[in-house]
Amino acid sequence: MSITATPTPGKLLLTPTDHALIMIDFQSQMSFATQSIDAITLRNNAGLVANAAASFKVPTILTTVAEKSFSGPMFDEVTHPFPGQALLDRTSMNTWEDAAVIKRVNEIGKTRLVLAGLWTSVCIVGPALSAIDQGFEIYVITDACGDVSAEAHNRGVERMIQAGARPMTALQYLLELQRDWARTESYDSTTGIAKQFGGSYGLGISYAKAMFGAHEG
Repeated sequence: MSITATPTPGKLLLTPTDHALIMIDFQSQMSFATQSIDAITLRNNAGLVANAAASFKVPTILTTVAEKSFSGPMFDEVTHPFPGQALLDRTSMNTWEDAAVIKRVNEIGKTRLVLAGLWTSVCIVGPALSAIDQGFEIYVITDACGDVSAEAHNRGVERMIQAGARPMTALQYLLELQRDWARTESYDSTTGIAKQFGGSYGLGISYAKAMFGAHEG
């Protein structure tokens, strides 16, 4: 049997139009007990994901739990890229058991969903396993999630992978949406997000542009 290679992307790669993003419980109270990732890195990665989604116009659901009574406001890094967008507040720990969230999922109509939020083993595992059970494809941005311990986070990620979820990282999410530097319409936005949130990679972009006028395309 022979196989002929073609210059086409694999079907498992994300595109800006083939999925919806759900950002879950990036709130003060939830972050206080998060120990698997430091707060600065968590906020940075959450901001990277939110800005990537907004830049590529990915339909995004922002949901909180007990915002007014207990958990507090959502991170500015997450809400700022979506000005005026309502937050869907819940009482359920499992986002998938909230009727308003599911109504919005059905309105968007994507069968491929990307999840990020707090805490991994509860508020991400719950919707991931529930959605997979109903036939959805699930991706989890693991470095934009956190839990009360590394053990809790790691076991949560393992449990989702065992059920069929696909793990990825925040920077990977941004670059997978861009995927070709010849896509000039999103080039400046993507490199701008990388410079702001992309850590050493972002510093490298800033350095190359300032010193050599470099351009990835």
